[in-house]
Amino acid sequence: MGPITKYFTRLYGARGWLVLGGFAAVVLVVIPLLRLLPPQHALYLSDYYVLLTGKIMCYALVALAMDLIWGYAGILSLGHGLFFALGGYAMGMYLMRAIGTEGQYRSHLPDYMVFLDWKEFPWYWAGSEYFWLALLKVVLVPGLLAYVFGWFAFRSRIKGVYFSIITQALTFASMLLFFRNDTGFGGNNGFTDFKRILGFPLADPATKTALFAVTGLFLMLALLLCRYLVTSKFGRVLAAIRDAEGRAMFSGYNTRDYKLFVWTLSAVLCGIAGALYVPQVGIINPSEMSPANSIEIAVWVAVGGRGTLVGPLLGAGLVNGAKSWFTMAFPDFWLYFLGALFIGVTLFLPKGVMGLRARWRGSQS
Repeated sequence: MGPITKYFTRLYGARGWLVLGGFAAVVLVVIPLLRLLPPQHALYLSDYYVLLTGKIMCYALVALAMDLIWGYAGILSLGHGLFFALGGYAMGMYLMRAIGTEGQYRSHLPDYMVFLDWKEFPWYWAGSEYFWLALLKVVLVPGLLAYVFGWFAFRSRIKGVYFSIITQALTFASMLLFFRNDTGFGGNNGFTDFKRILGFPLADPATKTALFAVTGLFLMLALLLCRYLVTSKFGRVLAAIRDAEGRAMFSGYNTRDYKLFVWTLSAVLCGIAGALYVPQVGIINPSEMSPANSIEIAVWVAVGGRGTLVGPLLGAGLVNGAKSWFTMAFPDFWLYFLGALFIGVTLFLPKGVMGLRARWRGSQS
């Protein structure tokens, strides 16, 4: 048994290996095999369900990032939709360049730029035709913005509801900026009509399955990373900052650096989730930055149970699965359901689904 295996067993136990192995088998083996079946087969998995599950895994990665800062550091952000969208736009720029001259106007520029009489790409589109540079932007753009914003906010000791309001204002201002046509990001329509990624057609079922598998793999790696952080000394310091930051400072810890690191890491994870989301869904626009989307992320974490890592994954799955069904069955009542769900969890399940599980275990013992 190697050191990684021993460490993982110490963190999760045999049951953790079983759960993670089962998830990996389903995402990387079972679902790709089901996709190879003929469409008329009873077990064939259609594009709709692959897309829906891939979207939910992207949302689960965002919920995990939110739990890292809210559940373990006590920092409630209402602007994480911004980092998700920035990662999506970074990937979307590459996908738009990959269209080439296959657009409506047969130009090397995207159709919306031709329509607005643009003659060339803006300077910040330089190098966007390279996939490796797109990946770098996915990490650096949300990370740098979060670092700069966090440095000023934590240096000024802004916390609590004031921090939440400022993050919401930041994402709202960014949304208004991206809605403008002169920013070069497609305005209200954003980016869409993608053709290929790394030369592979996005409409090909094999490409869709590969993107699904990569999303599942990144979700597992992010969960392992976050679990490692919160169970280490770093995680114990974060918990101390969450529960009594003054005492942590009195004990000699530079709480600003701890919060800044976890805040930036959380933003980067959201950017990666956005980059995985865009080629699967096929569109990215400023509505992803709306304050309502960021509030919904907090709802996922609250429903699943913050401070548990696994709970937010369950919350994202439950809420978005219900959303998918409700928007088809009762499209006019979805928002009422979401509000009732949040109020119900706040009143009756303050620790979310994971808290209900712990309560059930306590009653059995």
